[in-house]
Amino acid sequence: MDSRVIDLRSDTVTRPSAAMRAAMVGAEVGDDQFGEDPTINALQERVASLLGKEAALWLPTGTMANQVALRVLTRPGDDVIVTRQSHAVWHETGASGANAGVQFTEIGAGGTFTADEFVAACKPRGHIVYPPTTLVEIENTHNRAGGVVFPQSEALRICAEARRREIATYLDGARLWNAAVAARTAAADLAAPFDLVSAAFSKGLGAPGGSALAGSREIIARAVRFRRMLGGAMRQVGIFAAAALHAIDHNMSRLADDHAHARRIAEILAESPRIIVEPSSVHTNIVIFELAPDAPDAAAVVAAAREHGVLIFAFGPRTIRAVTHLDVSREQCERAAGTLRRIVDA
Repeated sequence: MDSRVIDLRSDTVTRPSAAMRAAMVGAEVGDDQFGEDPTINALQERVASLLGKEAALWLPTGTMANQVALRVLTRPGDDVIVTRQSHAVWHETGASGANAGVQFTEIGAGGTFTADEFVAACKPRGHIVYPPTTLVEIENTHNRAGGVVFPQSEALRICAEARRREIATYLDGARLWNAAVAARTAAADLAAPFDLVSAAFSKGLGAPGGSALAGSREIIARAVRFRRMLGGAMRQVGIFAAAALHAIDHNMSRLADDHAHARRIAEILAESPRIIVEPSSVHTNIVIFELAPDAPDAAAVVAAAREHGVLIFAFGPRTIRAVTHLDVSREQCERAAGTLRRIVDA
């Protein structure tokens, strides 16, 4: 891609640095299906430790991690309670219904929900017509809500209510590292109340691929089967693990920079009377902004921005997302925001 282009479509667009590529080239590998890839094994042990769980399992994508979690924790026909506009419902092309056969109940607003809302939404086992609620899933940070960090105090209450009802708990932590940095809390503390947790390496950390599930040894052992069932059985994947380990060691501490850059974008956009965004609501590296009725629609803004070397993503007819990452500087973010403001105000 042209180096002059400022790509804010997602934090998945980053390219491996020279140092990360060197780590990948030098990775010791083996057959992961036989448990013989030493670099994957090291990564899984590292992630289990970082998330405070007994074991972890590498998967090629975050969506596969979410799908495996559903297969492990639910049965076909079960009800899963999720945050409204969650990734599992909106961004996995119906995979959960096709693969796990579950239905979703969306609750809350703005990327969060309360323990009271969770309890009210639960459907009992053994009811003559209701599907049983067997899983509650929290997305942290919440993508479509603009990278919102889920309040940990509420997560603790929700998980406690779930345990009382023998309902499993899953944390979709694709951007959990961002949540931990923004909340100034260890990732292990955010993961602690959940039975199963996912975390991605290809988003804020800048690795070229891969996610992990972490939980008890028993749950992770079952996850291995479903990973294979969904086509995630791979071989010499230590090259991906080496990239993830490099990212953990070198890119975790700088996530706060991405958060600051996202807030700066929001501050510049908020100066436009045709753009609706609240800078104080930007918790992490995602900026969601609305276009006023007298502004061009999202498709027109995205197209015009591309012509000016700025790539963004339309989340709806009048909603746009911009995501900061390690491949864009503060100056580039300010320049991109200025370009967007001029396009909308023209």
